[in-house]
Amino acid sequence: MEYNDSNKTFGKWLLIFMVLGCLPFYISAQNKMSQDQQLTAKQQSIVQIAAVTAKGDLLALKPALNKGLEAGLTVNETKEVLVHLYAYCGFPRSIRGLQTFMEVLDERKAKGIIDKTGADASPIKEDNSKYERGKKVLGELTKTPQDRPLSGYSAFAPVIDTFLKEHLFADIFERDVLTYSERELVTISVISAIGGAEPMLRSHLSICLNVGLTPAQLNEFVEIIQSTLGEKEAKEAQKVVNEVLKNQK
Repeated sequence: MEYNDSNKTFGKWLLIFMVLGCLPFYISAQNKMSQDQQLTAKQQSIVQIAAVTAKGDLLALKPALNKGLEAGLTVNETKEVLVHLYAYCGFPRSIRGLQTFMEVLDERKAKGIIDKTGADASPIKEDNSKYERGKKVLGELTKTPQDRPLSGYSAFAPVIDTFLKEHLFADIFERDVLTYSERELVTISVISAIGGAEPMLRSHLSICLNVGLTPAQLNEFVEIIQSTLGEKEAKEAQKVVNEVLKNQK
């Protein structure tokens, strides 16, 4: 009887040691999984900067810009965010954002903070026309062929299709200062901020998944919109995110 009790006690302690021994590996794996599903600090700042700039909230933009630089965004990356968003909310918002960024950099320089400039955009190979290059980029983003006849608004006003492909998807998206996923974060942030453009938001959320962002990251994006802009914008964005993720299943 004593022998059996001793074996049971030994077995219990062996099981405890085995569990404790595996625990660090389990926690590490869980942490890595959690990190993989989260937006980086830089990505979070891109969302915040784009959203408040699109709203024209320059008072909120200053701390967002400072936070972005502290999170690792370079000067050129930040400028590119502010330039990119003009395609979705116009030159006035973009230019006011750039002017605010100039003020932030001057203030930081006065404090002795020298921010990393970062890389310039690489030269673009112009082997094909801008229209064809834009079609190629759009095909990469949407993962759909771009050789179908124009339809909808593009057929109604073909010039807008030309502008989109030649300027937005060639001139802007081809610039490698930001990645496709970073540009899409700018895009969905601006669209969520201005509101009333759910079909476009739906399309770009689908592109987000195509360029490597995860469902968890899109839900986190909505959380950032809520804390940055408010409940109304977040609720509208979440509704579209839910639709897109449901259709992905």
